[in-house]
Amino acid sequence: MPTASVPSPAAPSRPARSRVRRTVFVDGVRTPFGRARADGLYAGTRADDLAVKAVRELLRRHPQLPPDRIDEVAIAATTQQGDQGLTLGRTVGVLAGLPRSVPGYAVDRMCAGAMTAVTNLAAQIGVGAADVALAGGVEHMGRHPMGLDADPNPRFLSERLVAPDALNMGVTAENLHDRFPHLTRERADAYGAASQRKYAAALAAGRIEPDLVPVATRDPERGWGLATADEPPRPGTTVEGIGALPTPFRAGGRVTAGTSAPLTDGAAACLLAAEDTASALGLPVRMRLVAFAYAGVEPEIMGVGPVPATRRALERAGLTIDDIGLFEINEAFAVQVIAFLDAFGIPDDDPRVNPYGGAIAVGHPLASSGVRLMTQLARQFAEHPEVRYGLTTMCVGLGQGGTVIWENPHHADYVPSSDEEVAP
Repeated sequence: MPTASVPSPAAPSRPARSRVRRTVFVDGVRTPFGRARADGLYAGTRADDLAVKAVRELLRRHPQLPPDRIDEVAIAATTQQGDQGLTLGRTVGVLAGLPRSVPGYAVDRMCAGAMTAVTNLAAQIGVGAADVALAGGVEHMGRHPMGLDADPNPRFLSERLVAPDALNMGVTAENLHDRFPHLTRERADAYGAASQRKYAAALAAGRIEPDLVPVATRDPERGWGLATADEPPRPGTTVEGIGALPTPFRAGGRVTAGTSAPLTDGAAACLLAAEDTASALGLPVRMRLVAFAYAGVEPEIMGVGPVPATRRALERAGLTIDDIGLFEINEAFAVQVIAFLDAFGIPDDDPRVNPYGGAIAVGHPLASSGVRLMTQLARQFAEHPEVRYGLTTMCVGLGQGGTVIWENPHHADYVPSSDEEVAP
């Protein structure tokens, strides 16, 4: 009796090729930054209103974008409570007048909150889950000091998972000086004074104001006002003046107010899009995202976080540090920046680094700073068409770092791309 033949299993069909879409940075804006204190610029202003102002300004600057084409809003804050809580991406979108159909969410990666909002949305755009998105961050440190009401798990200390001083960012900066003696106070003081000088020069040259959105302010005693300029900078700062400052984080230490970013209130937001969508809608392209990476380090020396993050991002991009023509490094502390520069063999006074000065001068409203770095890099790309690649990088509390590499659309070798097919 003939045996029935067993049909061979069908060859598995090859999965459909996925399409990777390139993300572009269309535009970025920020509020003027204010000092986080009782008489500061925004003492009487809500945090969410600062974020709303930035989002509305982006919509005003790009009337060719139908608001209902925005697919997602991600807004970051480090201390998510009170007027900078309640799922900021959604609440800010509603308050800014976006259609109710536009969803939103909140992000927290401490100082890299807005950076993470950007890279999360870029990933959504990359896989086709969004075409246009808004990313940003806000921090009202005057109302919501970093870590307010936080309840760290006692296991952190009882099991020696982190050192007791790892939760104090200023002490982690002192730890960097301890760990790497060549990162001297003299170098940090010189860097801090240079940041103030560079910011003052950029302001005088008209390079700061174009990215600012004026904010109406209200003071119970002085009435209504209009914030049009950054409050934290200290023009005329000298190395000698910084050298005379006390060291608040440690007696006889090396970190001072002159080499640290001040406590700051402010918000920033940016518009992202798939490159083909930007072309179809007539939106400008100020930068194209090439690669990004985050990395963890010992929390006690969180300031070195940008080093492994940058190495990882460069590897993913197929680039080396020599390919980078402009650097926007968040200046949480001067020692953290010079640690990064040393790791890559870059001089402390390299003109490619923070040409407009940095957070030591302008301030660091934690979760919003990532977009400030990107917005400044975009403006520098327009000024320097000879530079093809730049990066934005920052250290992150509790021992992390984040880096995003960008391509300059003004460079001669830039080729606008449509969707790219890659094997799954």
